[in-house]
Amino acid sequence: MTIACRALLGRAATGPPGLGFARRAHSRLPLLALGTALLVSGCGHDANRQRDLQLAECRLPNLANSAQCGELEVPEDRGKPQGRKIKIFVAVLPANTLTPKPDPFVILAGGPGQGASHLGPFAARLTELRRTRDVVLIDQRGTGRSSPLVCEAFKDLEDEVLDTDPVPRAEACARELQKRGIDPAQYTTTSFIADLETMRDALGYAQMNLWGGSYGSRVAQEYLRRFPDRVRTVVLDGVAPPAMTILLDVWRTRAAALATVWQACAQAAECRKAHPDPAATLTKIGQSLANKSRDVDLIDPRTGQRKTIPVTFDAVLSALQPLTYVPELSVLLPELLERAAHEDYGPLFATIQSVTANLTEQMNAALHYSVTCAEDVPRISAEAQTRGLADLPARAIALKIIKVCSVWPRGKMPADFGDPVGSDKPVLVLSGGTDPVTPPAYGAEVAKSFPNSRHIVAPGYGHIVSPHVCGPRLIAAFVEAAGFAQLPQTCIRYFESSVPPPPWPNRLAP
Repeated sequence: MTIACRALLGRAATGPPGLGFARRAHSRLPLLALGTALLVSGCGHDANRQRDLQLAECRLPNLANSAQCGELEVPEDRGKPQGRKIKIFVAVLPANTLTPKPDPFVILAGGPGQGASHLGPFAARLTELRRTRDVVLIDQRGTGRSSPLVCEAFKDLEDEVLDTDPVPRAEACARELQKRGIDPAQYTTTSFIADLETMRDALGYAQMNLWGGSYGSRVAQEYLRRFPDRVRTVVLDGVAPPAMTILLDVWRTRAAALATVWQACAQAAECRKAHPDPAATLTKIGQSLANKSRDVDLIDPRTGQRKTIPVTFDAVLSALQPLTYVPELSVLLPELLERAAHEDYGPLFATIQSVTANLTEQMNAALHYSVTCAEDVPRISAEAQTRGLADLPARAIALKIIKVCSVWPRGKMPADFGDPVGSDKPVLVLSGGTDPVTPPAYGAEVAKSFPNSRHIVAPGYGHIVSPHVCGPRLIAAFVEAAGFAQLPQTCIRYFESSVPPPPWPNRLAP
């Protein structure tokens, strides 16, 4: 090992632990930035491991320690290996030992549309796991640094959250990408699975331990289906069953999450007294905004500049959805709606802006449509659209999003896509009890397909449990043993005994 490698390992072993998540459902990070051009090919790796990809030292924002980064060239269209090429970005956080275990821990991000390189704070918390293993973050094609699908129409996703007719933007984006020779139909989960396998081989790993969160759990399951011998263990957090359709099922579970918030308010005396019927309040807002909008003045949290946004009822419904991801914010919904019912929309939209700040840097809308239009909308029949969305307040928004796929290039899926994935590999399944999009029932459903699995539910947590409190220690114990015998019981008891935030903490300041 070179002196430079030893120096890198020394910094990794003694540097600050990085930023934790505490109890937050979202991290707000800028894009991963490449650092110096110092080539490092062997730090923290078995000397016998053959690596075909050169890596250079780099820094990840909000991550104290340096990483090793590289780009792997792959065909955009896997059916045309001599055609247009794209680059897949990888960041490796080397194990803090001279003799690491041969199988890394690979982080697969959610969305679809999020790049794994934005999950530096989560990776920073995996200190126990990194004592013996590399941690690898691979940006899905079309996201982060992996040939991102960038277009003018989606340059500001903070505004996109409140745009209740995404079809014109999507059509403009698809047209722009195609003019640049990019084929959006090639940016699917199946294509990403092929990229992952190519990257695994280039990095010289015989097997991998996979962590998939939210949509990343779909990716992890599909990789396990295609390449079972290349998988050692799997952690699924915020689990999406293979049969789940992102649009239909997510909107239904979000509606159920709102109903749970209303029920919690009804069961708390102070909240019940202040807000006897939040659902009726929402209906009142809809009647007030029928066929018209209100202008709301806000301070942009990114620029500090005042701006005016037009508020429609569909915009109100869109704004409610992200707040359900964060238990500490969802409990404010009855009060936020009460304010809105009295023509004070500022608190609601100021709160949503605090959640969606930096969304453009973290999510890629074009990739999101490439995945959902290829994999989800084709599995939603016209009857299901009518029957499944009929009773949803946000039905009109959901149907408009589905309509995007009539103008978006659509990829093809394997015949078994959406079928359950069966395997005897060790699988740890984690669910948050207040998760509005992938509830515990989904985790239980997926666990049934894996005879060597354990499902842990944390009632007091929302979407994605792993980064919180002792989650990293739980994962490290599972991966080290490739099983459940050594799981820290105090950690399991902590999660299983957790409770949601009180439904009525305090009234909002005037």
